[in-house]
Amino acid sequence: MTEGMVIELAKGAVSTTLMLAGPLLLVSLAVGLLISVFQAATQINEMTLTFVPKVVATAVLLAVLGPWMMGTMLNYTAQLFASLDGFVR
Repeated sequence: MTEGMVIELAKGAVSTTLMLAGPLLLVSLAVGLLISVFQAATQINEMTLTFVPKVVATAVLLAVLGPWMMGTMLNYTAQLFASLDGFVR
């Protein structure tokens, strides 16, 4: 296994991770920002007001993007297993 193979393997793993986690993190960030602005405007400091909408938004996004995320993970894993014999040499 050469250095180039290791770098290519790490690059694929990081890009797949960012592709899968990015939408969830961005939606959670956006919902948290909106709730924070609402709390600052109304001076309501309730902890569940920040937690529950983030969980609901993340669950909805997982339900919508779940098949795409699973397909992406399966494609990456299939490519990894297909190129496994090249890594051993």
